[in-house]
Amino acid sequence: MVSQTNEQALEAAIQKHLVGTCVEALHVGEAVPNYGNHRFLLGLPGNFDMKYALDTKYFWQFLELTQEKELEKLKRNSPNDWQRKVLERFDRLISKHGILHLLKKGLSVDDAHLLLMHPAPLASSSDRVKQNFDENIFSCTRQVRYNKQKPLQEIDMVLFINGIPLVTLELKNAWTGQNARYHGQKQYKEDRDPTQPLLSFGRCLVHMAVDTDEVYMTTKLAGNKTFFLPFNKGYDHGKGNPPNPHGHKTAYLWEEVFRKESLANIIQHFVRLDGTSKIPLNKRTLFFPRYHQMDVVRKLIDDACSRGVGQTYLIQHSAGSGKSNSITWAAYQLIEAYPISDEVPGSRGVEQPLFDSVIVVTDRRLLDKQLRDNIKEFSEVKNIIAPAYRSADLKSALENGKKIIITTIQKFPFIIDGISDLSDKRFAVIIDEAHSSQSGSAHDNMNKVMGSDEEYEDAQDKVLQAMRARKMRGNASYLAFTATPKNSTLEKFGERQEDGSFKPFHLYSMKQAIEEGFILDVLANYTTYKSYYEIQKSIEENPEFDSKKAQKKLRAHVERDQQTIDIKAEIMLDHFVSHVVNAKKLKGKGKGMVVTQDIKSAIRYYKALNRQLDKMGNPFKVAIAFSDTKEVDGVEYTEAGMNGFPDADTKDYFDVNFKRTNPNDPIPKSVNQDAYRLLVVANKYLTGFDQPKLCSMYVDKKLAGVLCVQTLSRLNRSAPKLAKKTEDLFVLDFFNTTEDIKKSFDPFYTSTTLSEATDVNVLHELKDSMDDVGVYEWHEVDQFTTRFIDGVDAQELSPLIDTAAARFNHELELENDDKADFKIKAKQFVKIYGQMASIMPYEVVAWEKLFWFLKFLIPKLKVEDPEADALDELLESVDLSSYGLERVKVSHKIGLDAEETELDPQNSNPRGAHGGDKETDPLDAIIEVFNERWFQDWSATPEEQRVKFVNIAESMKSHPDFEAKFQNNPDPHNRQLAWDKMLMDVMLQRRKEDMEFYKLFAKDTAFKSSLSQSMQRMVGE
Repeated sequence: MVSQTNEQALEAAIQKHLVGTCVEALHVGEAVPNYGNHRFLLGLPGNFDMKYALDTKYFWQFLELTQEKELEKLKRNSPNDWQRKVLERFDRLISKHGILHLLKKGLSVDDAHLLLMHPAPLASSSDRVKQNFDENIFSCTRQVRYNKQKPLQEIDMVLFINGIPLVTLELKNAWTGQNARYHGQKQYKEDRDPTQPLLSFGRCLVHMAVDTDEVYMTTKLAGNKTFFLPFNKGYDHGKGNPPNPHGHKTAYLWEEVFRKESLANIIQHFVRLDGTSKIPLNKRTLFFPRYHQMDVVRKLIDDACSRGVGQTYLIQHSAGSGKSNSITWAAYQLIEAYPISDEVPGSRGVEQPLFDSVIVVTDRRLLDKQLRDNIKEFSEVKNIIAPAYRSADLKSALENGKKIIITTIQKFPFIIDGISDLSDKRFAVIIDEAHSSQSGSAHDNMNKVMGSDEEYEDAQDKVLQAMRARKMRGNASYLAFTATPKNSTLEKFGERQEDGSFKPFHLYSMKQAIEEGFILDVLANYTTYKSYYEIQKSIEENPEFDSKKAQKKLRAHVERDQQTIDIKAEIMLDHFVSHVVNAKKLKGKGKGMVVTQDIKSAIRYYKALNRQLDKMGNPFKVAIAFSDTKEVDGVEYTEAGMNGFPDADTKDYFDVNFKRTNPNDPIPKSVNQDAYRLLVVANKYLTGFDQPKLCSMYVDKKLAGVLCVQTLSRLNRSAPKLAKKTEDLFVLDFFNTTEDIKKSFDPFYTSTTLSEATDVNVLHELKDSMDDVGVYEWHEVDQFTTRFIDGVDAQELSPLIDTAAARFNHELELENDDKADFKIKAKQFVKIYGQMASIMPYEVVAWEKLFWFLKFLIPKLKVEDPEADALDELLESVDLSSYGLERVKVSHKIGLDAEETELDPQNSNPRGAHGGDKETDPLDAIIEVFNERWFQDWSATPEEQRVKFVNIAESMKSHPDFEAKFQNNPDPHNRQLAWDKMLMDVMLQRRKEDMEFYKLFAKDTAFKSSLSQSMQRMVGE
C-alpha cells in the first residue's frame, strides 16, 4: 500500500498526535486508548451545536465534573430549562465580550458562577491548582459542520477546551497541488461564512490555514478583506519553515503550539482584545502572537527562571516584528516568573517571584499607554504600572507596589543609580531603543564628512554610556530590543559563544520581515546622483593645509551652497511631482522625505522647495522638522515658526493636515488631508517616525551604519490599505554610493544577492529573445493590455494568458532548460522594467505592454526541472546601475550578502586628535586632487554629442535675445558679447541635466571656443 499524501492524511497525522489515534483507525475497529490527561479527547462532529458553536457533550461534561454545586443552584431555580438558560446566557455574553472574556472571567447565571476553564499553574501554584488544570477537557474534532444555511459545509478541524472552540483549521497538502498560502486563505475568504456563530469575530481565538510547509493565521474573518499573517518559524533568516528530519515542516504547530500547557499559556498570557466593553466587539482587534513573538517571550521566561537574575539578553528584531507587543508580553510575564529552584541566582524561594519589578526603558509615548491598556486585559490587579523619571520615583513606585515601571532613555542613568541603591530588590530592565532619538537633540553630530569629527549618539550609545559609568550590580537582568545592534551592544548584551564571539539571544531578521511582507525592501529602487565639482583658487598665495580636512571642507562648502541646493531641489521636485503626486502613488496619498546634512541645509532646502512650488502654483505644501532655534544668514528660525503650527503637531499635520485630540476623532470634510506631501529633516524623525504614506526619500546627507539603516527604514512601513508595494519605493541619493549603503545594511540583513550592473538596453535584448521563442503573439499582448486597462472582467483576460501558458507548458514542447531560460528572462524583464519605469525620462510602449502581460503570465509558467527553481533565483543577481542623469536614470537593486555578518570589535588602541601624522599639501595640489576626484572628462558617444549639439542650437535660437541682440545686431563686438551671454545662459540651464558637458564648457577654454564656433555655424552664421 502506497503512502497517503493528501489533505486527509495531514488531518489524520495531526489528530493522531493530539489524540493518540484518528478517525481512520477507529473505522477499522481500533478502540480509543485511555491516555488519562496527557492527550486531547476525540471529538465527534455530531456533538457540535451549530447555533451555540459548542461541543455540548464536553461542555456539560466539564461543568458536571468540576462544578456540580453551581449547577445544582441552576437546577433548583430552573429545573426544566436550566441548560437552555446557560446556553443562551453564554451566547449573549460571548457575542458581546468574546471568548477571551468568558475563559478568564467565567459565566454568571442567576446566583451561580461557572468557570469555563481552569488556568495553567505557575511554579508556585498548589497541587490543587495543578489538579484543576488537569480537569480541563481539550478535544479535537474533524469535519465540523458549522453552517446552518449550508448544513453540509465543513471545517477541516476544530480544537476545543471544555467544549468551547479555540482554533479552526483548514488543511491543505502541497503534494496534491494545494497550499495554505493561497488555497487555504482563499477557502476562508470565499467559501466560509463569517456570519455563522463558529466563525464570527471573537468566538474563536484564531483561524489557521495549514499545509505541510507553512501556517497562516487570522483572528477576524471578513470575506475578501480578511488579513492573514504568517505563523512560521522562519528559515535561513527568511520566510517559511526549516526542514524537519522527523516529519512535516509544520509539525511544530501540533507538537509544540497545540500542547495543552501551551494553549493555556497563550490564552492567559498572550491573546488580548484591545479597547473596552463600551466599544462594539466587531470594532475591536484580537491579537494572537506571531510565532517569533511567542517564541522569544517563552525563551526569555524559561532562561530567566533557570539562570536567575543578573543576565543580559540581546533581542535583534527587525522593524515589522511587532516589538511593542513582544515587549508588552515579556514585561507582563516577567513579573510572574518564578525560579525553578532555590539555587538560582537572585532566588528568594520557588514560591517568590524572581523580579520585584520590570522597568521598561522606551522613548515611545504610545508604548506607555499601550502597556497600561494591555496589562488591564491580563491582570486582575489594575494599578500596577507607574512612570519613573528619577531614582526617587523608582523607590516610590516600588513602595507603592508597582510591578511595571516605565522610563525614558534620557532618564535611564537615574534609574541605574536607583537599581544600585535598592540592592535588596530584583529588577528586569527592558530597553527599547528602536524608536528613540526622535527629538533630533543630538545636534546633528552625524555630519562627520562635513568637517565635524563628532559621532551621532543614538540610544544604544546612551544606554551603554550610562551602564559603563556606573558599577553594575547583580540585582538586575537587562533585555535589549533592537533591530540594529552595534558591536558594542553585541558585546554588552549578546551571548558569548565558546569561540569568544557574541550572538543575539533571539533573531527576527530584516530579511524575514521583508519576505513575510511586514516591511518593504527600501533598497529595491536606489538611484545615486554623482556630484561633479570644479573649484579654483581665489588667492595668490599657496599655503599648506591638512589634506584630509581640506577635502571635507571643500566638499561641505560646495554641497551647502544655495545655488547647489537649488539645483538639487529642482531635481527632487521634478521626480516627486511627476512620479508620486501626478502618478497618484499610494492611491494619491504618497509622501516624500528630504534628508539633509544639517539644520542649516534643511532650512535652505525648505526655502528652495517652496520657491519652486510657488512657481508651480503651490500644488502642495512642505513641512520642516528640526530642534531648537537655528540662525541662517543672520535670521533665526524655529520649526514652529516656519511651519505655522507647534512642533508637537508636525507629525499630525504632515499626515492629515489636522491635529486630532483623540486618534479616533473624525477629520472635518473641509480639511485637505493631503496638503502636506514633503517633509524636510536633518536628524529629527530619522528614527522613530512611522508614516506608512512615505514612499520616496531624497538624501543629501552622509549615511552610515545604524543611522543609515534606521533612516532609510522610514520608507519600509507596509500599508495594505494603500496597496503599498516595493515597486512604489524610491530613493534618490546625492551623497552616498550604493557601495556605502550596502556596507551599512549588510550586518543587519544576513542574506540577499550580489549586484551586477545592467544596461537599459537589456530590456530590448530580453524582449527580442522572448519574442523568438513564440510563447505569445504580439496581437495577444496588445489585446490583453487594452482589455486590462479598460477594466474588463477577469474572465476576458484569462483566455489570452491561458493560451500563451499552454504553448509554453505543452504545445511548443520546449526542453526544461529552455523553459527555465524563458521564465528567468520574463521575471528579469518584469523586475527591471518595474524598477526603471518610474524614473525613465521616456516611454517605450512595447515594454509597458509586455510588462503587464508577463506579470500575469509568469505564475502560470510551469518548469518541471527540479533545478529550475535554483535558476529562477539567478534573477536576484540582477542589479541596475545609475547612468548619467541626461540618459536613462536606472535605479539600483542593492543586494545584501547572504552570509551572517560578523562585526569587528571596537578598536582597543589609543586614538586621539594628535595621534597620527597629517598629510599636508599646497593649496594648488589640494584643488587638483579635488577636481580629479569629482570631475571626469566628457565620455559621451559621437551620437550623443550630435544630439547635444542640436539641442543646444535649438535653445540658442529660442533665447529671447537671439533675434534682437544677435541675429539683427549690426555691431560685431556687441553681437559676440550677446552670443557669449546667451551661450552661458543656455549652458547654465543645461547644467542640471548634463553636468559632465557643462564642466568641459566651463573648464576647457579650447573646448568652449570650439563649441561656440560650432554653434554659430549651426544656427546659420
